[in-house]
Amino acid sequence: MSNSAPDSSQRPMRVAIIGAGPAGVYAADILTKADRDFEVSIDLFDQYPAPYGLIRYGVAPDHPRIKGIVNALEKVLDRGDIRFLGNVNYGRDLTLKDFRHFYDAIIFATGALKDAPLDIPGVELEGSFGGADFVSWYDGNPDVPRDWPLDAREIAVIGNGNVALDVARILSKHADDLLTTEIPSNVYEGLKKSPVTDVHVFGRRGPAQVKFTPLELRELSHSRDVDIVLYPEDFEFDEASDEQIRTNNQTKTMVNTLTNWLVEEQDTGASRRLHLHFLHSPVEIHDDPATPGKVAGIKMERTELDGTGNARGTGEIIDYPVQAVYRAVGYFGSELPEVGYDSRRGVIPNEGGRVVDTSGAPVPGIYTTGWIKRGPVGLIGHTKGDALETIGYLLEDRRTLPAAEEPEPGAIIRLLEERGVEYTTWEGWKRLDAHEKTLGAGYVHGDPGVGDLVRERVKVVDREEMTRVSREGSN
Repeated sequence: MSNSAPDSSQRPMRVAIIGAGPAGVYAADILTKADRDFEVSIDLFDQYPAPYGLIRYGVAPDHPRIKGIVNALEKVLDRGDIRFLGNVNYGRDLTLKDFRHFYDAIIFATGALKDAPLDIPGVELEGSFGGADFVSWYDGNPDVPRDWPLDAREIAVIGNGNVALDVARILSKHADDLLTTEIPSNVYEGLKKSPVTDVHVFGRRGPAQVKFTPLELRELSHSRDVDIVLYPEDFEFDEASDEQIRTNNQTKTMVNTLTNWLVEEQDTGASRRLHLHFLHSPVEIHDDPATPGKVAGIKMERTELDGTGNARGTGEIIDYPVQAVYRAVGYFGSELPEVGYDSRRGVIPNEGGRVVDTSGAPVPGIYTTGWIKRGPVGLIGHTKGDALETIGYLLEDRRTLPAAEEPEPGAIIRLLEERGVEYTTWEGWKRLDAHEKTLGAGYVHGDPGVGDLVRERVKVVDREEMTRVSREGSN
C-alpha cells in the first residue's frame, strides 16, 4: 500500500469535511470546482441531522437574508457531487483514526457555537445567560433544553455586535410577530409569556465603533410596538471616530441612522422599549439581599474615547436594575478530541488552514477552515476566503497526503451501520425540509387577534424526530 495519496491515474482523492455549515459547504464547493487533473470524492459530515450549521442554529429566524444564503448552500449540495452524512458526532461516532482510515484528507469546519467568556463578578448568578446559548434555544438546537426562563421585566444585553442586536431584538419583539418565521412552537410559547418591558444594550465604545451592520441596525426599527431609546450623553466622537465616519460608508450610514433616531426622540408609548447605550463597560452583575443568588442589577462604568477610537474608564459607576443579563461579547470555538487547540483564541492551531502540532509543524492530511480556523470574526461570506486558502494548501499537498486504507465510498457507510449510527443523508434532509413546510402549512393559531396566518415552515427541534423523519423509507 502506498503511503501517499493517489495520482490522477488511480482512484479519486477522498476528502472528509467535518461541519456542514457555510464554511464546510464552501470548502466542498471550491474543491469540486478547483482546476485539477484528478477526481475528488467528498463526504460532508455534521453532528446534527440537518445541514447548514450556523445558518440553521446561529442566525435569528427573522433575518431576511437567511433564505438567500440557504438557497445558495442548497444549490451546492443538490448537485449530487458532495455526499452529506448528518447525525454523526466526531469523537463519539467516529474518531480521528477512523477518518484517517477512510480518507486522504480531513478538513475541520466545526465553527464556534459557545459564548466567549466575560470575566466579571456575578456571571454565575441565576438570570445571567450566554447570548449564544439563547440563540441556540430560539433557533431550535436539538441539544439544548426546550424551556428558557423568561421572567424578567428589565434585561441587559452586553455587547455591540450582530449577535447582541439579534438577542435584544428577539427579547423585545412580540412573539406573535415571529410567527411568520420558522421558530419552533416551544420558542413561541416561551416568548409569548415574557413580561419584558425594557431591554438595554450596552457597548463599551461609541456609536462610530459598533460592530453590527446597517442591516442589523435597520431591523431594530421594524419591530411593532417597540420604541428605540437613545441617550445624548452617549454620542461622543473622537478624532478616530471622525476619520472612520469620513472614510467608511458603513460607519457613516450607521452613525447617521443612530443620530437621526436620537434627534427624532422616538416615544410612541409602546409597551416595550429597546435602549441603546454606548460608552458603558460592565463591572459587576449583582443580586439583592431580598433575592440572594438571582440577578437584581448590573453595575456599569462610564467610559470615554481616548482619541484612537478605544475607550478608557472614567470611574463613574451606574447601577441599572435588571433581572436578567445576556452576555453577547462573541462566540468561541470548542476543543475537539485528538486535535490541537488554542485555548486563548478558541481555534485549531494552523498555518493558513494547515493544522499544525505543538512544534508548529504541519500535521499531514489535516486541515481547517471557517471560524474554528481563524476565530469568530467577520460575516458568513468571509468564510469563502478561508476555504479558498485552505483548499489551495490541500491541493499543494496532494501527492504527500497519507493514503486512506479503505477509500471506497461504501466503506464508511458500512462502519456507521455496524456501529448503529443513525446517519442522515441529503435525501433525508429533503424529507425533513418537506415535513417542516407541511407543519407550517397546517399551523393553526389559537389567538383570534393574530388573524389569518401563513407560515412557510415550523422547525422541528427534537433530534429523534428529525432523525426519524429524515430516515423514513431509507432503509
